[in-house]
Amino acid sequence: MSKPRVLISDKMDPNAARIFEENGCDVDVITGETPEQLIARIGDYDGLAIRSSTKVTKEVLDAATNLKVIGRAGIGVDNVDIPCASSKGVVVMNTPFGNSITTAEHAIAMIFALARQIPDANTQTQQGLWPKNGFMGVEVTGKTLGLIGAGNIGSIVASRALGLKMKVVAFDPFLSAERAVEMGVEKVELDQLLARADFITLHTPLTAETKNILSAENLAKTKKGVRIVNCARGGLIDEAALREMLENGHVAGAALDVFAVEPAKENVLFGAPNFICTPHLGASTTEAQVNVALQVAEQLSDYLVNGGVTNALNMPSLSAEEAPKLKPYMALAEKLGSLVGQLAHGNLSRIGIEVEGHAATLNIKPITGAVLSGLMRRYSDTVNMVNAPFLAKERGMEVREIRNEREGAYNTLIRIKVDTEQGEKTVAGTLFGKSQPRLVDIFGIGIEADLDGHMLYIVNEDAPGFIGRIGSILGEAGINIGTFHLGRREAGGEAVLLLSVDQAIPDDVLKTICDAAGVKTVKALSF
Repeated sequence: MSKPRVLISDKMDPNAARIFEENGCDVDVITGETPEQLIARIGDYDGLAIRSSTKVTKEVLDAATNLKVIGRAGIGVDNVDIPCASSKGVVVMNTPFGNSITTAEHAIAMIFALARQIPDANTQTQQGLWPKNGFMGVEVTGKTLGLIGAGNIGSIVASRALGLKMKVVAFDPFLSAERAVEMGVEKVELDQLLARADFITLHTPLTAETKNILSAENLAKTKKGVRIVNCARGGLIDEAALREMLENGHVAGAALDVFAVEPAKENVLFGAPNFICTPHLGASTTEAQVNVALQVAEQLSDYLVNGGVTNALNMPSLSAEEAPKLKPYMALAEKLGSLVGQLAHGNLSRIGIEVEGHAATLNIKPITGAVLSGLMRRYSDTVNMVNAPFLAKERGMEVREIRNEREGAYNTLIRIKVDTEQGEKTVAGTLFGKSQPRLVDIFGIGIEADLDGHMLYIVNEDAPGFIGRIGSILGEAGINIGTFHLGRREAGGEAVLLLSVDQAIPDDVLKTICDAAGVKTVKALSF
């Protein structure tokens, strides 16, 4: 089996290439290429490791016929077309923790620079002016710091601020009351934060909800004399409104490491009073650059070699420890999804995925992804766990997940329910011997069968001699039967025959079976 091939297309710590090689990947380091050169080359690679220079556009992804994963050494992925990557089944990862401390420390440095007006004092001192009486700073001790965004970086800033004896209030819709207590901060609404904070720092991604979160309207709600720091993303602040607030003195100072348009060769804030800026240096320390390079190499090689998914932006995370435990469940889930996809007719408006018993104690997201991966193959041959949810959403399918930790007839069970034009249809399966996927229920009829290879599904009237007739038809066609599985609702009622065969069944043989007495439904299956 050949090794996965990885391309490092941006400059990063050379130890990243060593990690790829040690973890079982072939790696090429080719940086500084034009988009056209990258497009010509990318088809040879399974993985792509980048920083901010490489632009992974639709054109690049169209040419990346073997690409399975993209890894960004850093947090921001503005340079990757994630929707396009998702539609093509390419995992996109970042490294959100490798430069967290560095970015948080930069925000704290900006707070001190604002509080003591260090840049301007430095400039005038070196000009020989000795402006000892010209700069009156403020202490940070006892002041209130307002965090907009209390995730990984925001929580580090909070811990540092608490160490400086500041009070910390935080606005973050995803911050739970328990987590706020754990961090030692007070969870507040945005308007409360704006009214109370002496310093405001932003630590949130740029989304439709956060764009211009410090708008002209919200800046007007801040306490007079507030100082504002943004080391997160450009576009979170209305820069023109901030300039006006700096000039009229409502905002006492602002420090930005990021801008709405970068590189910021010119900006409305340049030259504003009490304004400090740096050229996107939040992650620029030796330690951070090494950390993100090593982290992206570990993540990509882990995915390509072991199937582990860490810090993915477009699929559920799956640690290297979880992967072996979940692998048989995901195999079962994919087969059940494929069975539903092959048997259900018409559009599927809703799918419910229920895990029961031991399965309910596991990470359900990869199981859901596997179900959808099998199911969506009815629409496309190039479906995997990355693009299956994307395709389901695109088709308006509602997906529900249900956990039921009680054990029923089986120690572990995965049940799939779909709403079809003919009503709700259900299939269920379990694991035998902890690793062997086994169907145990199909559309309400109990039947135990392995789902593998070429199979034939028949719904028929339960009557004597039927099995013999089907065996004769297949035998006359030279088709060998591997296994035979039977199930029925009641004696003389509707029955199900599910059998495996050694080869695909030709259409004319299927028609002969369909025309046989007592046959209601015939479907050739493939797994």
